[in-house]
Amino acid sequence: MPPGAPPGTVIPAPGAARPVVTATGYGPEELLEHSISDISEIEAIIARAPVTWVDVAGLGDVDMLKQLGKLFGLHDLALEDVVNLHQRSKVEDYDDHLFIVLRTPTSDAEFDFDQITLFLGTNYVVTFQERMSDCLGPIRERLRRSRSRLRGLGADYLAYSILDAITDAYFPILEHFGEALEDLEQAVLNRPDATQVRRLHVVKRDLLAFKRAIWPQREMFNTLIRDDSSFISDRTRIFLRDCYDHTIQLLEIVETYREFASGLLDLYLSSVSTRMNEVMKVLTIIATIFIPLGFIAGLYGMNFDREASAWNMPELGWSWGYPFALGVMGAVAAGLVVYFRRKGWIGNRRQAIHFRSDSSGDRR
Repeated sequence: MPPGAPPGTVIPAPGAARPVVTATGYGPEELLEHSISDISEIEAIIARAPVTWVDVAGLGDVDMLKQLGKLFGLHDLALEDVVNLHQRSKVEDYDDHLFIVLRTPTSDAEFDFDQITLFLGTNYVVTFQERMSDCLGPIRERLRRSRSRLRGLGADYLAYSILDAITDAYFPILEHFGEALEDLEQAVLNRPDATQVRRLHVVKRDLLAFKRAIWPQREMFNTLIRDDSSFISDRTRIFLRDCYDHTIQLLEIVETYREFASGLLDLYLSSVSTRMNEVMKVLTIIATIFIPLGFIAGLYGMNFDREASAWNMPELGWSWGYPFALGVMGAVAAGLVVYFRRKGWIGNRRQAIHFRSDSSGDRR
């Protein structure tokens, strides 16, 4: 909505899809389900059915939205929030209906959230979706079963069922995050790689988006349970407590996964540091072995005149001088390797654990 526009101005988002309207009227003995091309068709369903559910998928037709608002008496400010996407989850109590906003995760390859808004009246429920959502499909299937509990209860129970389906839609996606984190854990432990850091940051960013979407939803359910609204019966409030519990569970799972991702990042840095330390240790050992060898080679490489003094490197005139120098170098290198193995600096040899006895003879 442009700055300075009057309150209640309905301006759809650019590129919003054309609406597809489905009206379902039901009761214990009947079910009416129709695709709506003219809003006036809904009036006949309202007159025949005890409860009416109108579902609108797509928000690209302002006239249709205003006609629905006029038919059900929806508040202009609520209709404004319907088309202004990226609202936080909330519930608002108007005189003749409740207005509820939720966010549901998409199942697309690119992770995102869609906004679903719901109006609850005495005998009707009106839902608005950015696009057709799979999470509401099971609700329609339950309505088609004649013995379903949903058919025998009021509009408030239908609203609860929709809220419950939207809440449950988070669990499969969070399960996918859990599997991705387990795969990342194995990859970090087996073969740390710089690309894993980027994947971990993507997972942490998505989990933060989950938390921002779910956190207001907890307060929304708490308001529905706590406030004494005439549109929700005491029997339905008991079921809403289950939605509240599921929301708390979702928040706990998100926090657990975020801590897990942070721990994997620390594990990656620790693994890289450990591998670097191993490399540095090997290079240090090699350099340490060659230091005395280089000293011996440098010593025998000095150009003293043997004819000037009998002490000027007499072994250079010895027939066994070269094998002797090589033998000394080999003995020094072998001695250093044996020493390093005894200290446990190379090889897989485990250092012995020595127990110290106290005065009572117990082992510590």
